[in-house]
Amino acid sequence: MGVEIERKFLVQGSAWKTLGEPVFFRQGYLSSQKERTVRVRIEGERAVITIKSKSVGATRGEWEYPIPVADAAELLDGLCEQPLIEKYRRKIAVGAHVWEVDEFLGANAGLVVAEIELGAEDEAFDQPDWVSDEVTDDARYYNSNLIRHPYCNW
Repeated sequence: MGVEIERKFLVQGSAWKTLGEPVFFRQGYLSSQKERTVRVRIEGERAVITIKSKSVGATRGEWEYPIPVADAAELLDGLCEQPLIEKYRRKIAVGAHVWEVDEFLGANAGLVVAEIELGAEDEAFDQPDWVSDEVTDDARYYNSNLIRHPYCNW
């Protein structure tokens, strides 16, 4: 079983915009139940399907597999829950880790979050100045919840 240990934070200021190359992401959910999510994503020129278990703290099971981009596009437009999530992601190296900064578009415009994957929940990491409040335990910030409760309605 794959395991994901991820912490999520809000982003402040604009210094992060000069770091990392933005990649356009388009993603949707075949299942967005909190017990399990099944996500289809096109990220730049590649596509994946990802299955995630329920989170326990910052940890959950995760299985991810590449799929053809054409298949992902069909799933996104035909079978996934609507609306889709669209965002730009930048990968930014800080110390020994890589932060993934997501700038959301559409109904979630204005929301910017940074995620860091760790080897253990208590692993130490460098927190850049542009990272602010931690929202790991706030379900509103889960991408699977943003399709039903977009940021513009908060």
